Amino acid sequence: MRFYSTKNKSKFVSLQEAVLKGLPEDNGLYMPESIPQLPESFVKNLKNYSFQEIGFEVCKSLFDGAIPENDLWDIVEKSITFPAPVVKLDDQTYILELFHGPSLAFKDFGARFMAQLMSYFNRGEDKELVILVATSGDTGGAVAAGFYKTPGIRVVILYPSGKVSHLQEKQLTTLGENVTAIEVAGTFDDCQALVKQAFLDEDLTRSIRLSSANSINIARLVPQSFYYFEAYKQLEADERPVVFCIPSGNFGNLTAGLFAKKMGLPVHRFIAATNANDVVPEYLNTGIYSPRPSTPTLSNAMDVGNPSNFARTLDLYRSTWNNIKNEISGYSFNDAETKTAMREVFQKHNYIMDPHGAVGYLALRQFQREYAGAKGVVLETAHPSKFLPGVEAILQTSVAVPERLAVLSQKEKQAWQLGAAFHPFKSWLLESFG
Repeated sequence: MRFYSTKNKSKFVSLQEAVLKGLPEDNGLYMPESIPQLPESFVKNLKNYSFQEIGFEVCKSLFDGAIPENDLWDIVEKSITFPAPVVKLDDQTYILELFHGPSLAFKDFGARFMAQLMSYFNRGEDKELVILVATSGDTGGAVAAGFYKTPGIRVVILYPSGKVSHLQEKQLTTLGENVTAIEVAGTFDDCQALVKQAFLDEDLTRSIRLSSANSINIARLVPQSFYYFEAYKQLEADERPVVFCIPSGNFGNLTAGLFAKKMGLPVHRFIAATNANDVVPEYLNTGIYSPRPSTPTLSNAMDVGNPSNFARTLDLYRSTWNNIKNEISGYSFNDAETKTAMREVFQKHNYIMDPHGAVGYLALRQFQREYAGAKGVVLETAHPSKFLPGVEAILQTSVAVPERLAVLSQKEKQAWQLGAAFHPFKSWLLESFG
């Protein structure tokens, strides 16, 4: 399988180059030359496959021999070590819990898979690989956990000061070893801009082996497609159309779902659920894409004003508005509505949703009012304990904190402080790794 840039479809690179480089020189995003169809028999018999076997079959088809099957199975087996269970709220509403990994967020799937894949491709290299990642909340913790103590790889995580939760920050800043955190005086968009600019800077790319663990890296999206198949197999078999509702920030998770559908998963529709940062729902309604600075909200991991992965969606559907809006519906909700939804789910179903999942719940409800009869799966992307003070205050109840998160609260934060300007960041990278 070869990969091209969304900005240059005539130049191709290997899977190894796409994964280790992360970002093409032209500032596009890598896409597979084609997305293969899985056998219809595989999709019909998903219930007979384990989660790991599903991941292996998806990778085997998509990578097309780029990695020997024994090695590929080893990568998947070491990555997918925790479940993605579906919980039924009512006959129309299901929750796909993606928070059972080490950092309690959906990004554990992508981070652990990427760590194994990069470690495989990095074998025999004398010079260490430096992973740069920007986070609006959950990515950093997942990447830190996924790459922790991985030989030959260093990780640098940039996060916006004051815009991640207390426990999210602890996940980024307390591991040490090969993981370094940088607290940026700015927004997530500023952090992402610093990472992208670093990849385009010739001094840095000449001196340091750089790669990315954000969803701009194609290796993050591939394993995220696994759990759409895994969720589908857990649903009761009937004739109702299945829709997936995705709380969306940088739109990597939704893009992975589109990959799954292109590979043959019979998804009727995707729903993009956003907070006040509604650039994509606005595009779906008007055909006009207008990126803008992000607005801080209760669902902070979705505070993205210029979602980079939307370029992949445009590429998949050839930038045709009609094609995209026929596949994706979009809705946005404010913090007051989010709080109301959290209380509703808790009171009706005794289920605690985090703010991001609550935005997804609202979007699914809105969609089902307009299109009756759909069976909806909301992606619950993070454990509610990661937003502990806010969730407990909203629901007026205590939230159990898993031990692997609770132990972090007493650990000391260690982070470098930088502004949003590029040159100080460049100097820091050169001094640290050049």
